[in-house]
Amino acid sequence: MANQISKTARKALEAVTGKRARIVVDHILQSGSITTDDLKRKYGYDHPPRAIKDVSDQGIPLIKTFVRKQDGKRMAEYRFGDLNQIAAGHIGGRIQFPKAYKQALLAEYGNCCGLCNARLEPRYLQIDHRIPYIVAGDDAAASRKTKDYLLVCGSCNRVKSWSCEHCPNGATAKQPAICTKCYWANPLSYTHIATQDIRRLDLTWIGNEISDYEAAKTKAKTKGQAMPDFVKNAVRRAMVEDGSE
Repeated sequence: MANQISKTARKALEAVTGKRARIVVDHILQSGSITTDDLKRKYGYDHPPRAIKDVSDQGIPLIKTFVRKQDGKRMAEYRFGDLNQIAAGHIGGRIQFPKAYKQALLAEYGNCCGLCNARLEPRYLQIDHRIPYIVAGDDAAASRKTKDYLLVCGSCNRVKSWSCEHCPNGATAKQPAICTKCYWANPLSYTHIATQDIRRLDLTWIGNEISDYEAAKTKAKTKGQAMPDFVKNAVRRAMVEDGSE
């Protein structure tokens, strides 16, 4: 296996960081593949997929197949995919941002989530790539331009991650240009969400606004409507009254 790897690919594999990712790469280099059983029994990882994800997060293509253990049960086996397709900008894992950079983002965008617009204490906001890491890695990290990142709350970050991982572009095509037109990258100006023709509006009521929310929730209940439907209907009525429809 090792002799068949190009110098460029070998250099990339040598640059992989993180204990779990390093173990997976070295094991495949030595044995040609690694199984979930190897990760559990030999290395003590109770959640093998996490170790595999550490490798794929660094842009190393892996191929998953299934083999049988001695007791007949199936287990996953992983080998390198086409190492000429190692994704640029991913090797070495995610770049850590200095505190000063977060302060620059706070100065640019304020202390509110860029997706749900909830105003939060800075410690509850996370730095997020506008173009998902799984698509472009940390290519933009060197320039540290604030336009390439958002501050988002943990909840929105998890929803975005799930959506991007299941998006056709995030999973296969990996074209940054498609991401730039997505809600998750530009919530104020977008044409799709994860390539689907969808529009989204996240609303958060804070402080004195909570009484408005509770009143609306009570009224929605008396009408037998869920809050999203109640809000949509309210918008429609307002547009009719305004002559927009």
